[in-house]
Amino acid sequence: MPDWVDLAESLMASPALYAVLIAVSLLDSFLPLIPSEPVVLIAGIAGATGQRNIMLVIAATTVGAFLGDLVPYSIGRWMGERALKRLPVGTKRRKTYDWFERELALRGGFVLVSTRFIPVGRYLATGTAGAVGYPLRRFMLYVAISTFTWSAYTALSGYLGGVFFQENTLLSVAVGVGLAFSVTGAVELSRYIRRRKNPVDPDDVATQYR
Repeated sequence: MPDWVDLAESLMASPALYAVLIAVSLLDSFLPLIPSEPVVLIAGIAGATGQRNIMLVIAATTVGAFLGDLVPYSIGRWMGERALKRLPVGTKRRKTYDWFERELALRGGFVLVSTRFIPVGRYLATGTAGAVGYPLRRFMLYVAISTFTWSAYTALSGYLGGVFFQENTLLSVAVGVGLAFSVTGAVELSRYIRRRKNPVDPDDVATQYR
């Protein structure tokens, strides 16, 4: 396995850095121990020094992460029925499965966007979304939001740290987190208003994807 951080540092002045960003963010969407965040931070710093275009850094990272999130979703969709048969009704694991299904139905946007910032959480959320049959179009919408905000947050942390906040990197992180949850909040507010106009029986939510 390549040393992704060293590779990124060696390619800061090369357009090949964009290909590295796509690859590392794609793999990090379903494989543990892939250091996507440090690589994207390095690319953000390259944008601050003028060696790379920060918008292309964000775009390349978003594309890789978006495609990567489709992998566990597809696997979950493929394995969903077989996995469900191995979870007898009444068991703790089945209750966990049903809880996650219900949460995705009620607040899927928040779940998919917020867990993108949690390394293990992102695998569980995208894989379970596929397993419970979460609608592909809605999944792709929220994943597009989550991967863009995560990419922007991470790249801008490096960029802003390199340009403005050399002595206060926490401020750059706060900017990125604020962006992510502002977008998530807007999406969830929209869904909340729609639910108020069209109430759904909570007991029926968990079965709406089957």
